[in-house]
Amino acid sequence: MQITIPYDNKNFKVDLSNYLDISIPIGGTEVGVKAWYLDAPEINPVTDGSFIGEVAQGSSVNFRNILFNPHAHGTHTECMGHISETIYSVNKNLNEFYFVARLLSVTPTEKNGDRVIEKQQLQEVLGARKRKAVIIRTQPNSYEKLTTNYSHTNPAYLDEDAAAWLAEIGVEHLLIDTPSVDREEDEGALKAHKAFWNYPNLNRLHCTITEFVFVPDSVPDANYFMNLQTAPIENDASPSRPILHEMTLIE
Repeated sequence: MQITIPYDNKNFKVDLSNYLDISIPIGGTEVGVKAWYLDAPEINPVTDGSFIGEVAQGSSVNFRNILFNPHAHGTHTECMGHISETIYSVNKNLNEFYFVARLLSVTPTEKNGDRVIEKQQLQEVLGARKRKAVIIRTQPNSYEKLTTNYSHTNPAYLDEDAAAWLAEIGVEHLLIDTPSVDREEDEGALKAHKAFWNYPNLNRLHCTITEFVFVPDSVPDANYFMNLQTAPIENDASPSRPILHEMTLIE
């Protein structure tokens, strides 16, 4: 199925049957991405007396419990409720699901032993034009990002000024391939989260941060038509599935 979307005073063709899923799935094994010092997710059949919810063990259905943390076990989308005393649900505050998203590749700067994405790097790639959604792919990039245990590794993160600048140019939905936009251990400062959401003001409640995406290097930096899908869970964060579609200019 093909649709036409207007963008930047031009019309683009989008083939909805051709897509790229940039999410990392949650699995019930040790082989999978994780962070924040947690063990792997658990997916186990329900047991109740003689009942075991597993067809392979004689049940008529597979009936499993899943134990996971959305922030630690795969691609997730979070809202301001992640850092606020008041409970805000991403399910209630994300009410728009289709965007033109700019994918950009950035090699973080070495800074005091950290790898930091700085404001100037983003400005050089994005310019000052208004953008609604941005996807940051950090370099170096490899498929190891799909199975890495990021705990105690101090992954790359976003400088506070960079996060504030993204908000200034109108970015409402920020996606990144790291466990967090902030430093792994920052004594709870969460400077990039707060800067992006302009916290504690409430004027960006509709804005989201999506972490733990993965975009292969074979996908070029460009604008993409994005469908940001989240599970309908009333929580500050939910597992999510960002889907990208190529945009072809109609001459």
